Order: sequence, then structure tokens, then C-alpha cells
Amino acid sequence: MLEHTQLQKALGDVDLHLPALELPRRNILYVVHRVPYPLDKGDRIRAFHLLRYLSHQADVHLACLADEPVPAETLTVLRRYCHRLAVVPLGPVRWMRAMVSLLRGRTVSEGVFKAPALAATILDWTHTTTFNASIASSSAVSPYLRLPELQGVPAIVDLVDVDSQKWLDYASAEGGWRSWLYRTEGRRLRALEQPMPAWARAVTLVSEAEAAIYRRFCSSGHVRAVVNGVDLHYFQPRQATVEPACVFVGALDYRPNVDAVCWFVKTVWPSVHRRIPGSKLWLVGRRPAAAVRELACHPGIEVVGPVADVRPWMARAAAVIAPLRIARGLQNKVLEAMAMGKAVIASPPALAALRVRPGKHCLRAASAAAWIKGVTRLIRNDRLRGCLGSAGRRYVEEHHHWDRCLEPMGELLGLPERSRTERGNEEDWTLERLDPA
Repeated sequence: MLEHTQLQKALGDVDLHLPALELPRRNILYVVHRVPYPLDKGDRIRAFHLLRYLSHQADVHLACLADEPVPAETLTVLRRYCHRLAVVPLGPVRWMRAMVSLLRGRTVSEGVFKAPALAATILDWTHTTTFNASIASSSAVSPYLRLPELQGVPAIVDLVDVDSQKWLDYASAEGGWRSWLYRTEGRRLRALEQPMPAWARAVTLVSEAEAAIYRRFCSSGHVRAVVNGVDLHYFQPRQATVEPACVFVGALDYRPNVDAVCWFVKTVWPSVHRRIPGSKLWLVGRRPAAAVRELACHPGIEVVGPVADVRPWMARAAAVIAPLRIARGLQNKVLEAMAMGKAVIASPPALAALRVRPGKHCLRAASAAAWIKGVTRLIRNDRLRGCLGSAGRRYVEEHHHWDRCLEPMGELLGLPERSRTERGNEEDWTLERLDPA
């Protein structure tokens, strides 16, 4: 065996410092049922952060559907994270497709999100790209992963919530033809969801609670919880003069949110407002439904509607409320409020997916009386608000950092684990979120 010095002489001036081999980036097809920006809905928040996470380690080919006009700045932001981007408008014809799908024994959801142009785009991409994996953002767009050209490509269906259970819950809360329609949709969606683990590499859901519901009826296979995170740099405590006010933040055209605020205003708010004259409730979110707009006639209620930045409203409020009576999955509104160090009071369904300790990280209210007492305490007691806010912030820092939350998805896709220094700079993301152009 050559000694070290002999080896050096034999090699002469050969440079032993060879460059590290660069592995080719994987190609991932990501099919999303709604354009994942701006971040004004829960599904958009999850889809965007997953896109951003994947883009650090793979070339992501994003194919998404649009149910409303897409601003140029939205496309500008998305292109930063996509190798290729296709946005296909759904248009009014989607409702005719929904009716045809219903009459043919399929789900309304499949009809709404059926777009031949999207399938054609994916087919065109397969002619020039070999995909290493594919992801669907919901059960409604999972059929796109089963196109013949994608046979053999490992697929992940990110169900997020058990949609079939949501529709069955709606059916129980309604009567007449709506109950029939919701129950029919729930049963048919369940028939679509049940066999997914047999053909997909994995089915992912937003919490262990949702995964447990799914496992009760699905075929055997890989079912995994991939929880949501929160942008800890964007949502952080800030100085503000706190007013005797509560705030609800969420899409105000989404049925569970509409039900929640209408119930709260009519059942809880009158007693709170009598006890604390001058108290206010701000309703902040996109597209307020008619039933929500009508709430403005109640004393102390302000229907704010859509805003460019929800943080000033949360910062000024004494409490953030989440009085959801119907809730699936994980409530981003609760995580964001806790990340800002705000005192949160929420219903049991709104907290079901979180591992918080009521009384430590937030307050829990299961009845109108508990809501009245809890909201009144929070408005009057700044020390209680401070304790809850600090504990809530620590909770999300420990359990809901986006990169750590999405690591299981990276494992399922076979992506290399990123070091701490390779993780995306969230301060840069904060700047682009405020100024997407």
C-alpha cells in the first residue's frame, strides 16, 4: 500500500477537490382546484405554502383552475415558484357540468372542477417532461392524476379535509331539498374517497383528527396527517392600542363562517354589548354574503369586508373569535391569531384539530353562556389577554412552523431533507406578500 507521501508524488498536481455531483431536480406535477394566491382562503394558504416548499427542491409544474379573474400580480408571484404554470378558467359552463355530473351519478364537485383544457395541458406537458410524482389538492381534481399518460407516476392526494363528512354534516343541519342534495354529495364523495389509497402512493390530511375519520371507511393504504403551519414572520405580535372589540376573520361567503357569525351576532353579541356598552365586533373577510351584510344593523357590528392586511384589525381587537359550529380540518384563522399573540376564544369544532390546552393557549366556549362569559372576560381583563397571547405564540412556534409541518410531504415524495440554512428566507416572503408586484 502506498504511503501518503508516495501517493502525493504519484498523483503530482492532480486536484483532488472534485466538485460535488449535482443530482437532477425532480419534476412534480401539482394540480390545484383553485389558484393558490392571494392568501385569502384556507385552501389557498396551504396550496401556496406547499408550492413554495416544493420549489426549493424540485421543478414544480403547477396546473390550476380559476373560478374568478386572476390579476397579473398573482401570476407574477406564482411564477417565482413554478417551472411551468397553467391557469385554466372554469367559466359559467362549470355549473352545467355540475348538473350533468349529478344526473350521471357522480359528484357535483367533479363536475364543477372538470375542465378538458386542463387535461389537455397536462397531456401536452407529458410529451416533454417525465414526471417523478404528482399531487392533487383535493378529491375533486384527483381524476387528473389518473390520466393514462400519468400511469406509473407516484401520486399523492392531499385531501386536506374529509369533504364527504363536511357535506354529511351540512345535510344534518338542513332540511328539505338541501338536506337531500348535501347527503347525496356526501355519499358520492365518500365513494370517490374510499378507494384512493389503493391507487395513490399516499393520502394526506390536515390533522390526525381528519385522518382518523378517513381511516374509518377507506381501504388499506398510506394515510398520513400533514398539518398546516403559519407564517411566523408575517403574523407576529405588534404594538397597537387595544379597543373593546372582537374580530372575526375569514371568507364571509363560506357557509360555515356565515353560520358562525350569524349565530354569534344573534345569540351571544346582544348580552356582551349590554354588559360592555360601546363594545364592537368587526367582521373581516372577502365577499360578505347577504346574510352577513344584514348583520350591520345590530348595535356595535361593523361588516368590514375584504382588506389588504388583516393584521391591524387583529392587533387592535381585544379578542379574536372563532364560533364555528360546523368545522372540518384545521382553522388557519386560529393559528394566525395565536401567532400574533392575540387572545383567542373558539368553539370545540374550531379547536378539534389542534393540540392546544384551553385555559392556557386560548379559551374554549361550548355554549352561548360560555361565549358571553368568555368574551366579556377577555374584553375587560388585559392580564388574561396577555397570558393567553404569550402562550398561544409559543404554541405555534413549537408546532406550526411551515417548513417543519411540510417535511412529511417531502418524505413521501422522496425529496432530500433541507438543512436549516437551505430553508427559504421567510423575511423575503413577508416583503413579497405585502408587495406581490
